[in-house]
Amino acid sequence: MIEIGNVSLIHPTALVDPQAQLHASVSVGPYTVIGPHVKVGEGTTIGAHCVIEGRTTIGRDNHIFQFNSLGAVPQDMSYAGELTHLEIGDRNTIREFCTFNLGTIKEEGVTRVGSDNWFMAYVHIAHDVLVGNHTVLANNATLAGHVHVGDWAVIGGISGVHQFVHIGAHAMIGFQSHVAQDVPPFMTVEGNPLAVRAVNLTGLRRREFSTERIAVIRQMHKLLYRESLTLEAAVVAIVRLRDTHAPVSIDDVTTMLDFIASAKRGLVR
Repeated sequence: MIEIGNVSLIHPTALVDPQAQLHASVSVGPYTVIGPHVKVGEGTTIGAHCVIEGRTTIGRDNHIFQFNSLGAVPQDMSYAGELTHLEIGDRNTIREFCTFNLGTIKEEGVTRVGSDNWFMAYVHIAHDVLVGNHTVLANNATLAGHVHVGDWAVIGGISGVHQFVHIGAHAMIGFQSHVAQDVPPFMTVEGNPLAVRAVNLTGLRRREFSTERIAVIRQMHKLLYRESLTLEAAVVAIVRLRDTHAPVSIDDVTTMLDFIASAKRGLVR
């Protein structure tokens, strides 16, 4: 049992393997089980009835609520016990009944979650998923294996994301969507079949994007979805935007072009 002063931070009913590496400030709730290869950073709180296992590393100041399963083996029939990892960054909120799995050797052998994310109840993060920073995944959002989620993306409740799909930075996935193709940065999509509805103006304004930046993003949306251009022609036109607009927008155009170049399953169009 770890104690600071007279305050016990690990509940007597918790089972923490002696080999686990927990910072002295970590608190662990009743009946939680923590395996031997787990590392947990300063200030993180872990609720009751959680199971944290595998080679799982958790950063500082995370708030992990009760009834979570972190670091279990992948739901992948080819997994044969290889030594793979789950990495979780700092200041994440993980609500009840979430499941984050280890990676597989099909990629880098790691499932990686960044920092400052908000995971609502029943979120599933499958093997080899990469989640950026400042994302929000609403209740029952489900990410299949090898999905990549960019910074500041929002995924609506009861939405399923197909394996290998990439979701761009600042994208918004609407409630109960079936996401089977890559979602470009800055866009709002929803439905089944999935369709791009508009630019994610609400999200961009909340993040204090300037009027000039938003104007260029709206122009990229128009080229991709309103001008009846082929994807190749739209990309050529977007390159021209990067060459003709003020430096304030160059990074946003580059973000879009890099995303299109690395798309795995074709853009939602």
